[in-house]
Amino acid sequence: MADPVGTPLRRGSTGPDVTDLQLRLTRVGHDVGAASGVFDETTENQLRTFQRGRGLEPSGLCDDPTWSALVEASWRLGDRHLYLHAPMMRGDDVAALQLALGRLGFDAGRVDGIYGNGTHTAVLEFQRNSGLVTDGIVGPDTVDALARIGGRAGAEPVVSVRERERLRDVSGPLTGRLIMVGDLGGAGPLTTHLARLLRERGARGITVEQQDPSAQARRANEANAMAYVGVHVAPSPDLLIAHFATTGFESQGGRRLGDEIAPPIADADLGTPARVGLRLPLLRETRMPAVYVKVGPAGAVVRRTPTLALSLTDALERWLRAPVERDTQVSPQSVENS
Repeated sequence: MADPVGTPLRRGSTGPDVTDLQLRLTRVGHDVGAASGVFDETTENQLRTFQRGRGLEPSGLCDDPTWSALVEASWRLGDRHLYLHAPMMRGDDVAALQLALGRLGFDAGRVDGIYGNGTHTAVLEFQRNSGLVTDGIVGPDTVDALARIGGRAGAEPVVSVRERERLRDVSGPLTGRLIMVGDLGGAGPLTTHLARLLRERGARGITVEQQDPSAQARRANEANAMAYVGVHVAPSPDLLIAHFATTGFESQGGRRLGDEIAPPIADADLGTPARVGLRLPLLRETRMPAVYVKVGPAGAVVRRTPTLALSLTDALERWLRAPVERDTQVSPQSVENS
């Protein structure tokens, strides 16, 4: 089942792809009963539970992000050798490695489950400090050394400390800051208006319109943006503001940015948005504080576009003056259910 997503698997689907889906759900702890090859109500309910636990939207559809998450969830640290590779290796084993290194003081980057250059460098430093062969390959010897040395359970990963320090160092006015504003569907008028207001206040407001969220993340990373705000205007009253979070780690800057953005949406009479931490690919792959904003219904958003864009500009300006909590220790949070 290499790619079930051309036509997402859903209730009523049948065949070997569904059997594969059911077997994988069972493997990661979700009881669907016998792998019958029929996408029934039990399969749908268990898939929704899996999606919630992974910080994905609980659609009950097996689409690309869900299938990738299922594959990644099956890996445990030590199941395979980990190393720098193109395309980058992904999985829960990589996330466990990043968290373990971070709790020992080695900066493996965000706990995103993606084995990139930052993780590779941290592995080399750990191997060097532990008297291991410094080859950047996480095999049995490196896994055993991590387990032996250990890290304080619940300790804050060093990447969280450094993110907080970096954001405090760069806090200040909007002037000159590069803010990426992404249209994730139906949000063109709002994102265009928001980017223009940001430019009027001296920021470098740039809109991105690729519908592929990963492409938007790449654009933001390549531009070295200070922050990313992705907006999806939904046809129904569906309100959500999300930042990146996973077990043991969250983007503190993203959470603070979401906290500033939520009140303007409520003040625009669109309702009170849910505030959650998610592992959506867009949030996982951006390297700066990022939020995903879903608002609706579309007609109400269109009528309130000028007011909403102004309020969001004000929110970004407030966030930049205090991009992380002041004088408080922020503990990593697990993903919240949406």
